Amino acid sequence: MKIGLRTVKTAVSAAASMMIAAALGLLNPASAGIISVLSVTPTKKTSLFTGINRLLSLALATGIAFICFRFFGFTPWGFGVYLLLFIPAAVSLNLSDGIVVSSVLVTHYLIEKSLSWSLIGNEFLLMIIGVGMALLLNMYMPDVEKRLKEDQEAIEALFRKILRDMAMYLNEMQKERMLVARCNELKAFIQEGQDWAKNHAENQLLSQDNYYLDYFMMRKMQSAILKDMLRLLERVIVEKEQAKLIKELLEYTSQTFAEENDGKDILDQIGEVYEAYRESPLPETREEFENRAMLFQFLQLFYSFIETKKEFAEDHLLEKNEKLQIK
Repeated sequence: MKIGLRTVKTAVSAAASMMIAAALGLLNPASAGIISVLSVTPTKKTSLFTGINRLLSLALATGIAFICFRFFGFTPWGFGVYLLLFIPAAVSLNLSDGIVVSSVLVTHYLIEKSLSWSLIGNEFLLMIIGVGMALLLNMYMPDVEKRLKEDQEAIEALFRKILRDMAMYLNEMQKERMLVARCNELKAFIQEGQDWAKNHAENQLLSQDNYYLDYFMMRKMQSAILKDMLRLLERVIVEKEQAKLIKELLEYTSQTFAEENDGKDILDQIGEVYEAYRESPLPETREEFENRAMLFQFLQLFYSFIETKKEFAEDHLLEKNEKLQIK
């Protein structure tokens, strides 16, 4: 049986919440532990927002309970009317996360048949202790940056392999079709990295570093374009002279494909291939014309493939320079 870190944090925060509530002499100290159990979330940001929302939810619940219990008494009917009003109000204010927890605390008013300031303070302290301990324990999160960098390297290696094989299998339609399936595997790998990147971003309370999120989004866009490029190559026969240029372009891209490469050099080479095609003799048959049109479309996709990386590199270089200027 494996006990995960989140389970350990949940157990520790619940026990500590109950002990603190009991030491302060609060009524129903076990409720602080339950609140803590429900407030340990996967990331720091979600824990913080959950805590804030639940405090706001309790304030709303207490206000509605005050009105309902005043008119209907501390009775099941009064509690039922409270729920009829509180639930839609909490949902409309995006406080639905706190519906259950706040309603449990409202039952303490019902049991004590009181809405005194001391009892209201008791319930707010239970909430503060529960969500506070959950947030405190969630301040420790394992660093996933090493995992993200490993995923980057693995994804770039897969891109390089596909690009290299595209050059090798040019005009071999059956093998090119196999590479499309490999693009699907690449996309799944990128999605996994994107999930880790989202987790990493949500654990940065004092900063807004979306580099990894943007990186995996950029690679996802590139994988979709690469798949479209392969679909085109399945349908086109590349002439001998043109095949040499395309192969060189694909091979060079596979050799230089890396996180730090902004792609400007490759864009220049694509431009040169464009020029070579423009200067070549016009097609004489319909088949040659269609073939040339698809090849031209392939180059446009290739350009978009590299341009996507270039834009990413420029955006993050600008962001980096702005941070340096602020410092």
